[in-house]
Amino acid sequence: MIIGREKEQHELLSLLEKEESQFCAVYGRRRVGKTYLIRETFNYQFCFQHTGVAKGTLRQQLTAFRNSLMAAGMRCAIPKNWIEAFELLKQLINDAPAGKKVLFIDELPWMDTPKGNLIGALESFWNGWATARKEKDIVLIVCGSATSWISQKLLKDKGGLRGRLTLRIKLVPFNLRECELFAKGANLAFGRKDVLELYMILGGIPYYWSFLKKGLSVAQNVDQLFFTETAQLRDEFEALYATLFKRPENYLKVIDCLSNGRRSGLTRDEILKDSKLSDGGTFSTILEELEESGFIRRFASADTAEINALYQLIDNYTLFYYLCIRKNAFSDEHYWLNTCTSAAHNTWKGHAFERVCLQHVPQIKTALGISGVQTNVCSWFVRGTKERQGAQIDLVMQRADGFTDICEMKHSVNTFDIDNDYAKDLQYKLDAYRELSKDKRTLHLVMVTTNGVAHNKYYNMVQKEINMDELFT
Repeated sequence: MIIGREKEQHELLSLLEKEESQFCAVYGRRRVGKTYLIRETFNYQFCFQHTGVAKGTLRQQLTAFRNSLMAAGMRCAIPKNWIEAFELLKQLINDAPAGKKVLFIDELPWMDTPKGNLIGALESFWNGWATARKEKDIVLIVCGSATSWISQKLLKDKGGLRGRLTLRIKLVPFNLRECELFAKGANLAFGRKDVLELYMILGGIPYYWSFLKKGLSVAQNVDQLFFTETAQLRDEFEALYATLFKRPENYLKVIDCLSNGRRSGLTRDEILKDSKLSDGGTFSTILEELEESGFIRRFASADTAEINALYQLIDNYTLFYYLCIRKNAFSDEHYWLNTCTSAAHNTWKGHAFERVCLQHVPQIKTALGISGVQTNVCSWFVRGTKERQGAQIDLVMQRADGFTDICEMKHSVNTFDIDNDYAKDLQYKLDAYRELSKDKRTLHLVMVTTNGVAHNKYYNMVQKEINMDELFT
């Protein structure tokens, strides 16, 4: 059963209705459900389907391709190169019954071995043959977790495949609502606070959620997923980056810097200094690809130059790995159960909840009743000086109707209480933004919390409050 993905399914099925042959790329991070979506949408009915071999040589890739041709009913020898391989695919298509021929090639980036000229052969197959067929009956769907490869070789290609894609689908992780539906579908008795905590750890990656076991608490599930000797996701971190990037070591240097740096983020120059990487186009590409893959976010203050932008690590699982898994080093099989009430755990929850809110801006806009209002969603920060302290607001929504929502996100087991110190901090942020930003709109303070805000003497500062339930819409 597919949870959500209605829009993506509709787009995929619409390929069958087009008059011309169609070329579609589906991409997204590892374990997000790309293959499952495509197979379920087409009910596992393909004229031809193939999956690349992870870290396979050219010979191994061609052998696997031959095996897929044989599985589709064709008898043939192992092709010597990709040109021959696609010639065999043409024969298979020519011998197939009339009607649309759906071809599904999964993990296409894995097939691109050094000196294999996969892209050249694919260009020849698509430009010189598939689109020239009088029948106009080809639907080619390629898929891959290596977002950077898909982007460079297909989306931004300057060669023969430039502009040839007729549809691109970037499959993103589930939101809270979809994870709640997934849990219900798996008969997991979790309340929303449980789903929220799991989301702060697992993000919206369906594969991770599939390992959760009914009858176990959140803490017990987390321990069995990450901290026991046979934990299913014990080695996921290394596999995650190795799968997405051909040379992951430099990407991980950037991730290491951001995990150890300020929670507010680091500038490009600070990352260069801490990582000891060389400046230049390669470094810029690393940052771009990490951002495209959803591991980091780049944000400039709403009213400052892009050169002052900060980079933050925002991937839920990666942050959980650095803060909890790597530090524990598997020394305690009941780590999460034993620390779930600790001060460090509560601090982690506070930071993690902020990330979840940033991943659910559409839900926040709906709760505010401004989903149809043109809005510039950004962050704002000012660095501290000798004269004044710094300030940072992670979520600013500048609205076309003349208002700006200053959003504060706070996790609390009970109703959140604005005390005197926090009230002063909030007022300082509002005053600093009003004075130093170029924004002349009316400011509204919005509190986004798990369980609401206590109506004490400081509550009058708040113009609107949003609770956890509204993030599940």
